Amino acid sequence: MAKRVVQEQWLQPWIICLTILTFRGITAQIRYSVNEEVKKGTELGNVAKDLGLDLGRLVERNLRVVSGTKLDFFRINPEDGRLSVNSRVDREDLCAKTVPCIINLKAVVENPLEMHQLIVEIHDINDNAPRFPDEKYTVEILESAVVGSRFQLEGAHDLDVGINSLHSYKMIHNQYFRLETEEFGEDGKVPFLILQRQLDREDKAQHALQITASDGGKPPKSSTINITIVVSDINDNPPICSKQKYTVTVKEDAPIGTFLLIVNASDADSGANGEIEYSIRSKFRGLSSEPFDLDSKTGRLSVKSKLDFEEKQLYEIKVVAADKGAVPLSTHCNVIVTVQDVNDNPPEIDITSLSGRIAENAPLGTVVALMAVTDRDSGLNGEVTCTIATDLPFDLKQSADGLSYSLVTKDKLDKELIKTYSITISAKDSGNPHLTSSKDIHVNVIDVNDNCPMFSQSPYIFHVFENNEPGSSILSVSATDTDDGENAVVSYSLDTKGQVGSFLNINGESGTISALKSFDFETLKSFQFQVVASDSGTPSLSSNVTVHVFILDQNDNAPVILYPVSSNGSAEGVEEIPRNVNAGHLVTKVRAYDADIGYNGWLLFSLQQVTDHSLFGLDRYTGQIRTLRSLTETDEAEHKLVILVKDNGNVSLSATATVLVKVVEPREAFAASDVKSSTKDSEDTNVTFYLMITLASVSALFIISIIVLIAMQCSKSSTDYTSKYLQDTNYDGTLCHSIQYRSGDKRYMLVGPRMSVGSTIVPGSQANTLVLPDRRRPSEEE
Repeated sequence: MAKRVVQEQWLQPWIICLTILTFRGITAQIRYSVNEEVKKGTELGNVAKDLGLDLGRLVERNLRVVSGTKLDFFRINPEDGRLSVNSRVDREDLCAKTVPCIINLKAVVENPLEMHQLIVEIHDINDNAPRFPDEKYTVEILESAVVGSRFQLEGAHDLDVGINSLHSYKMIHNQYFRLETEEFGEDGKVPFLILQRQLDREDKAQHALQITASDGGKPPKSSTINITIVVSDINDNPPICSKQKYTVTVKEDAPIGTFLLIVNASDADSGANGEIEYSIRSKFRGLSSEPFDLDSKTGRLSVKSKLDFEEKQLYEIKVVAADKGAVPLSTHCNVIVTVQDVNDNPPEIDITSLSGRIAENAPLGTVVALMAVTDRDSGLNGEVTCTIATDLPFDLKQSADGLSYSLVTKDKLDKELIKTYSITISAKDSGNPHLTSSKDIHVNVIDVNDNCPMFSQSPYIFHVFENNEPGSSILSVSATDTDDGENAVVSYSLDTKGQVGSFLNINGESGTISALKSFDFETLKSFQFQVVASDSGTPSLSSNVTVHVFILDQNDNAPVILYPVSSNGSAEGVEEIPRNVNAGHLVTKVRAYDADIGYNGWLLFSLQQVTDHSLFGLDRYTGQIRTLRSLTETDEAEHKLVILVKDNGNVSLSATATVLVKVVEPREAFAASDVKSSTKDSEDTNVTFYLMITLASVSALFIISIIVLIAMQCSKSSTDYTSKYLQDTNYDGTLCHSIQYRSGDKRYMLVGPRMSVGSTIVPGSQANTLVLPDRRRPSEEE
């Protein structure tokens, strides 16, 4: 903050204060102060220096001041930037009792456009003396008045404010009365006469008093009033107001005749001395000029003329209630009428500066126009908000004081879309209902080349079925350029950074993309790449987009039978069950898988062919084959089951497996498989001892195999569990050995050098550990 003191020989010193606050659009705020009634031409300060402007460019930049009022109280010298008084400044005419008295000015310079807020505070000087409404005043007091009675007098009024306003009252000494003052609202200090000695009309019928009102100026100014006290010996009861103060609120748009309230006073006297008449007492000489009407008989107060909140917000009315006695007695009833503001003044928009042409590549925040807004209403009714259409690439920035706006660019402009903007600036206050006003401005856009191709969507997501035909089109992308001519011709290319160039090709003109190979969902489920779109401008502008391609599965894989599988690769197997098994006995489990996913890979099992439907049942979800009842002597010894395995694709694919179930006597079944006989004993035998016995059995088998090789091939009638899974029609004479062991609910066989086809490889076993199908009875598993 900077301060400057200027002193003229013919007036008191006055101070200029400068405050600068920076913000967008409105760049500074400067505050000056000056006494009222200074002579024309008095200098307040140098605005150009205070703003730091180049004095050499002042004429070029057209420095000027905008007051927003009809009278130009101040002017700026455009050559040296000095701010001076241009006409008589009377603080009382400008602001009345308002403190501080502020005049808002706007200093505008161009090239570039700037607007600065100038605030001039007008200081009061003691140029008005206190004035009474009348030079003479008569008060009638009954001789029966009680000592200590108070009589309110008409107070003086001083147009000045602060220390220069009314300060005190003084009265020449009188043995019957003394003077006291009280503060009373807008009236300030109000004088009261206090009776301090009993009156006697026969002794003295009149008393002459002189009261002097002085202000606090230096030197003080004053005025006097002569008061005549008439002592009456009749009608000794004055009217009394029912309330010390009446208050009412009325809207400024209240129609003429609107009822406000009733002033009521009573008089203890009777007859004419008790009849009361009401009247409004003006602060100034003569009848009341207040915009209210008072019924003299009823005391009914109503609106007489149009009210205006902007001119006056509060009325303090003195209603005189007087009786009709020979010497009327009266009292003052104080009525305060508060005028409530209504929204009856629309906002006003003043465009102070405007740039009608702007380049489409203008940086964001470029100032296009400066404007000031005002609203004569107060409170919410005077709070103004300026807006423009939200779909425009412009924005309004409000100044710190809320009285100015700057129109700036908020988005990039595009001449190819819009060449001229017609901007409607709408101002709306916060009243209810709102009042609005608007002003239109036009801005022309200067063209530059600034548009790159734009894709219709980003990113692209495509779904392509597998087994597509190589070389066929699988998808297409599209981009447009809003420029004209060569700048709008778009060509397409693939981003060479990826590996898609080996199996994708793009048409540079249409954006159609073809696949050079057929996709397989089971090996490639998704991939992504980028497409670059470039225009033909100079320099060329381009943009890219990411394309996501998801391969969709088709039902192109039939189910594969894992078990049973014979030595020649066909889905056939032989299972043996004792004749004495019960219903629910697990014969075997058909295992299969499908490389597809979802419904295409969901497998269901069904019996396509069976010799006896009452004997065997198949679980359609697990593939387990179980007996439905106990076997009888009449049941055949061999049963053929054909199992159909199919997926759930729209066009279902399937495979079949054949299981030959042989029914054997219990002893043969026991001798046929050491795996079956050992299931129950394994729970009670030590694992180490079992492995030793197994190793010995395998060693013996190995020796017998060397001696009787051909006999082993003919010993199928006495098949043991291990030889059953090692038999091969193309057996080349290579010896096999195996070790079986149990872990939890699975049994494993170590086979070498050939592997049994009917077993399952355990991951991590180097392909020599096989999981044996568990054929134990449900009763044995328990």
